[in-house]
This record gives sequence, structure tokens and C-alpha cells, in this order.
Amino acid sequence: GLTGSAWGDWANYTDSPLRASTQEVLFKGGAGSVDGGMGAGSFSGSKSTSTSSSSATVSTTDLGVQAPLGYWDPLGLNANADGATFRRRRAVEIKHGRVAMFATIGYIVPEYYKFPGYLSPSLGLKFSDVPGGLAAISKVPALGWYQILWFIGLIEGSGFFSGKYGLGFMKDATMSGTPGDYGVGFPTFLGKVSDPVAKKSKLNAELANGRLAMMAIIGMFFQDGLTGSAWGDWANYTDSPLR
Repeated sequence: GLTGSAWGDWANYTDSPLRASTQEVLFKGGAGSVDGGMGAGSFSGSKSTSTSSSSATVSTTDLGVQAPLGYWDPLGLNANADGATFRRRRAVEIKHGRVAMFATIGYIVPEYYKFPGYLSPSLGLKFSDVPGGLAAISKVPALGWYQILWFIGLIEGSGFFSGKYGLGFMKDATMSGTPGDYGVGFPTFLGKVSDPVAKKSKLNAELANGRLAMMAIIGMFFQDGLTGSAWGDWANYTDSPLR
């Protein structure tokens, strides 16, 4: 009905409300045009006669505008957002995607490998004693959680050790510039990408992988909570309303 075939090309669905070419975003602030940089998805807008706002069209070449969905904003949250709001949301999306990718790997790896030795020598707790998934929350000592939270705060407060301090409510160190770009490469040990074409490709890949990881980790949480494992047997979900 939408593409002309049960296995049709979504590019044929020209009336899709998700297409970037028809998505208008209003930016306020008197800049005339908005350039959010590579991480924001560069928006080049036409100058407005008003000193308070300008409109910009999201291009199909902007970051995050990818097949098959194109520009992804099904709820229209950015329809009336200003430039600062969009950059904050993009910074949040990138950060959540990065955390979700680590979390997804953190779910998978312990199923196949755990560190040797003790997690807490004083409590006699070995890494092998800690179960995977949500069950690990109650096994990790309180001091261990304090250490994890302290490290998270250190990364957040230092702008991933870049010196771009921006800790605060609904703030990120990169939201005033290029969202997600701390200037140190990510992760740091992989270094920076100097070629602009390669950098754009990798940033698009990061956004796509981060979006997928956010969906994946939520699915793992649900399945773990209902069956006792991220890849658990649904027969264990005895309270299922479908039984």
C-alpha cells in the first residue's frame, strides 16, 4: 500500500511524514541561518527579515538522515525547536547511544567471558560469582556502585577528559558547539578522524548504531525482567497474559 509491493523499496513512499526534504525546523535567536556543525547535522537556512527567528530545511545529506526512515522525528518534537534545543537533543541522543552501545556489549560479553579473580576481596566475591544482566545489580557491593557513579561523574563533569566542563541540569559540554564532539576522538584511544568524508561516514554510523543499541538494550531489559535472562526462555514468564 505504501511502496507498491509487499517487499517494495521504501524510497517509493514519497509521502512519508519522516522525509527530511519536507521537514521544517524553526530556529530562534536572530542568527539568520543556523549551522550546528557536523555533529548537529548542519542546517543551512534562508535568512529571515525578522531579527528573532529563521527557518531551516533539514537536508537529506545531514547527519542522522539515513535510509530507510530519513529524518527521524515522528512526534515532531523539533518542529518548533530553536537551535540550542536541537543541539542539546542531538548531544543527548549521541550520549545515550554511546552508553547504550557499551551497555549492550556489557550484557553480551559476560555470557562468554568474566575477569578472573575477585571483584571484592574483602567480601570474598569473585567476578565469576556475579550473574549477568539485572541480577548483577544486587550482587555488586555498595562501594562498587559508588566507584562506578564517581567515574561517571568524572567523565560527565570533565567533558570526557577534554577540559570542556559542562556539568549541570540538562547540560552537556558540547551542546554549545558540535554535539558529541569533545575534541579528543571517541573513544580517545582510537584517535581523531581528519578526513571529513570519512568522519561524516563514521558519525552517521555512530548515530545509527547508537539508535539500534538503545532499542536493543531496552529489549534486553524487558526480556531479562520477564524471563530472568536477556536471552531467556519465554516459558519462564509464567505470568504472561497470553498463556
